Amino acid sequence: MAKPLPTVLRTHLSALRMLLVMTVLLGIAYPLLVTGAGQAAFHHQANGSLVQVDGRTVGSSLLGQSFDLPKKNPDNADEQARPDPKWFQPRPSAGGYDPTASGASNLGPNSADLVKTIQQRRAAVAAFDGVAPSRVPADAVTASGSGLDPDISPAYAREQVTRVAKARGLDRDAVARLVEAHVQDPVLGFLGDARVNVLELNKALSTLR
Repeated sequence: MAKPLPTVLRTHLSALRMLLVMTVLLGIAYPLLVTGAGQAAFHHQANGSLVQVDGRTVGSSLLGQSFDLPKKNPDNADEQARPDPKWFQPRPSAGGYDPTASGASNLGPNSADLVKTIQQRRAAVAAFDGVAPSRVPADAVTASGSGLDPDISPAYAREQVTRVAKARGLDRDAVARLVEAHVQDPVLGFLGDARVNVLELNKALSTLR
């Protein structure tokens, strides 16, 4: 008659069997199921919500990016980026819209550095868009928590209409209508605020004649 295995050994074998079962279920089967369901039902979102123009990927509607003029000297790392007046501009980014270094500035409302930065941004945006500083919306001078916010407020989009239309030689009313067509309501009608996706708006702008 075979002797029963020691209690400690039986316990370890049971734990090993459970580990193998859970590894197969949660480490292989479940990820494959979720991935398959995502590809089948939400293919665009599951692949990063990529935005394409003429077959070329220009970004993701989930991640903000800058719309700057080409550098005068590409080899000069110290050259400051200059926003392109032909495009709608996003809100500021503490990380320079670098997806590998997302995050906020961590400066609080009582920070003198933050107050100074906001004042400088307000003056720069007002001069760039040709409006009074009092008309510059809050999201035009403050960065988001992630630093990669793809959206701006409708107020900031509307404030940029005149500058964009003039830079492109377009009818201002046509550009204004384009902005209104891209205003997205709060999620479910009450979660968050109305917003405008900058990349999607600029994609539509590129086709406006």
